Amino acid sequence: MAEGEGEGVMCNKQIILRDYVSGFPKESDMLVRSGSMGLKVAEGSNGVVVKNLYLSCDPYMRIRMRQLKDNYVPSFTPGSIQDFLGGGCGGDAVLNDEKGAVVVGGEDDGAIANNGIFWRLELDSLYWENATIATECPVGGKAKIPITGHGVAKVLDSTYPNFKKGDLVWGKTGWEEYSLITEPEALVKIQNTDVPLSYYTGILGMPGMTAYAGFYKVCSPKKGEYVFVSAASGAVGQLVGQFAKLLGCYVVGSAGTKEKVDLLKNKFGFDEAFNYKEEPDLSAALKRYFPEGIDIYFENVGGKMLDAVLVNMRVHGRIAVCGLISQYNLDQPEGVHNLFCLITKRLRMEGFLVGDYYHLHSKFLEMILPQIKEGKIIYVEDMAEGLESAPAALVGLFSGRNVGKQVVVVSRE
Repeated sequence: MAEGEGEGVMCNKQIILRDYVSGFPKESDMLVRSGSMGLKVAEGSNGVVVKNLYLSCDPYMRIRMRQLKDNYVPSFTPGSIQDFLGGGCGGDAVLNDEKGAVVVGGEDDGAIANNGIFWRLELDSLYWENATIATECPVGGKAKIPITGHGVAKVLDSTYPNFKKGDLVWGKTGWEEYSLITEPEALVKIQNTDVPLSYYTGILGMPGMTAYAGFYKVCSPKKGEYVFVSAASGAVGQLVGQFAKLLGCYVVGSAGTKEKVDLLKNKFGFDEAFNYKEEPDLSAALKRYFPEGIDIYFENVGGKMLDAVLVNMRVHGRIAVCGLISQYNLDQPEGVHNLFCLITKRLRMEGFLVGDYYHLHSKFLEMILPQIKEGKIIYVEDMAEGLESAPAALVGLFSGRNVGKQVVVVSRE
């Protein structure tokens, strides 16, 4: 534990988005910034100060690097916009007193207090469950809002009755060493610590719930059905394939390297897998692995893969649209040409957001924890050490650099 942790003010390293991004993101689109952070929550206010331990890199975060309107999740606030607005954007000013306590004030946007300010970022969406994060700036400086995402953290101070100092939690937090969470009801207390804490960024957290909800609730699978999973070695896909195998389905996955294809077959137990980059005709490849057609497609990719899948679906097949990673870096998304198959094959294609299913999290844990402990479910993580490694780790998702769930280790406590 760092000297002075849990009291006073600490140096706080953050990852800031420089500006909105067009095309493939680069490490240089993000910067590492150091400020200061008060580690006490003001009496009478509702919040927790946390030390971030593990951060989750997820493909949807690329969407937030664009300037969005009416999206299910808001854009990140780039440093360039924050500078233009005088240090904050879209929130109330929050003052830091001499003792490091947080005081919510009514200053105008862009106001600078004599001894520094916090800026509160309100993310008003179902997906984030109205979670709120605040970050502090150095004395006399201007506040910066970091990139935000899911993570695992340790509570350092709390005025929220459900959490106390020392508790471990997972949920939305800042890409920084320390965060003030001012709507802590969106956090989940970690009760099971006999598994790796990093699992709460993946198999036991948002990606695990995504796989569970998408496969069991959206796809309504039956024993013996034919299941195809794209981006199958990723945080969600590796779980969907294993869920399907445990149910008694025939499962094929696609991935982008020989190493990942071997992982799918030899570690995760997929019946077959192929490298989509080596297939000049995706439709023919799917026909080869599914001569009788596909009952369930768990969609993570979109574009040409979705087009190829549509013509290979069986009558009354189901498609769960989880993500479209092939489209996130395109200024003009690709069109899909085989949608008529939805009619002729009487298909059901449904998009979903994991936030709609979080009420099932306790039920999910009852299922998944025994499977992990009995070795029936295996989970592979790709660990990047240090907050400074976060930009490269996130960018690497879009070139397939990661093998398994990409996690950034901020601190191992």
